[in-house]
Amino acid sequence: MATLYHHPICPHSRFVRLVLGEFGIEPDMVEERPFERRRDFLLLDPAGQTPVLVENSGFVVPGARIIAEYLDETRGLALGDRRLLPEDPAARVEVRRLTGWFLDKFHAEVSEWLVREKVYKRFMSADQGGGAPNMELVRAARANIRYHLRYIGYLTSTRNWIAGPDLSYADLAAAAVISSVDFLGDVPWDEDESARNWYARVKSRPSFRPILNDRIMGVTPPASYADLDF
Repeated sequence: MATLYHHPICPHSRFVRLVLGEFGIEPDMVEERPFERRRDFLLLDPAGQTPVLVENSGFVVPGARIIAEYLDETRGLALGDRRLLPEDPAARVEVRRLTGWFLDKFHAEVSEWLVREKVYKRFMSADQGGGAPNMELVRAARANIRYHLRYIGYLTSTRNWIAGPDLSYADLAAAAVISSVDFLGDVPWDEDESARNWYARVKSRPSFRPILNDRIMGVTPPASYADLDF
């Protein structure tokens, strides 16, 4: 069985967990606090970032998008018409573009700040940068998420899913980063009804159930977090 090194609130880890769920893969899970810079973890990935997938053979696959591409290349055909990266080159470009939008842009403008300031810093020492959250960054992230929700609303008002007619890596990336923020109660779901309806569809998938069961010491998600009819 493969092993996934992850952190439960890490958006990139959540993306890979959703991907693995869609593939029907249940890996051994090892919780990793990347800010601790643990030696054995750094030996797996010198970048020291979650997630990292280790195959039974010991083969190491680091990073969310690398893992997603690797799984598509090694197991994608088995999904048939449920493949998360389409065959058509133009469609693949759009899926990759939007996957990057959420794992890079959304994360840099929203989830990275909220997760670090409201969760990671609780468990970090002063030397690691821990302490009280920087509320200026929190407020900026809360403002930034609104236009991302409107963009999702625009996309899903003209398409069945974010990148096209079928569920893809783009949907899982968007849902992963949003779920981390939703866990903290910082998603203004009244911003866009189409975005909310899309998220409800992804949230109802079997692959999402483990995400909804996540709990972190000292952080209580809102009741709506695990509610499929939020």
